[in-house]
Amino acid sequence: MKTFKNYLTELVGTSHQDLALDKNTNMAVFSDPTVVRKLNAFVGTIAGSYVLPEDAIHRMRSSLSRIGLTFDEVPVMEGDSGSFEMPLTSFGGRFGKSVNTPFDEFEEDDGISHQVEGGLALVLNYKMNEDNSCRLTASIK
Repeated sequence: MKTFKNYLTELVGTSHQDLALDKNTNMAVFSDPTVVRKLNAFVGTIAGSYVLPEDAIHRMRSSLSRIGLTFDEVPVMEGDSGSFEMPLTSFGGRFGKSVNTPFDEFEEDDGISHQVEGGLALVLNYKMNEDNSCRLTASIK
């Protein structure tokens, strides 16, 4: 005769999501190369072949805004191929005073430049295919 314990199998340990997720990474520290590598992998999965490139840009904008990154409007894609470099802003940028700011001045930046010299930018490359679809590649540099 089987007991209840024979039918019950409990999983002890971490799940597959816990193994894949590094909980010690602070995704707000843009000077960390692993953070930029993870952001590039995230952005790279959104880019691909689209009939309307605006769909990919909309998905990229909404996905990046979930982690506080925004970019300006993308210019119109004219011609068969091209590239755009869009500066990124973290949580709308910084405005205010720090320890070293003079009393009559304010600090105002993109929220990333104080961690990474010159800030980060989203680089979008596009190429029109023969079937009038658009191939997008994206990276953060």
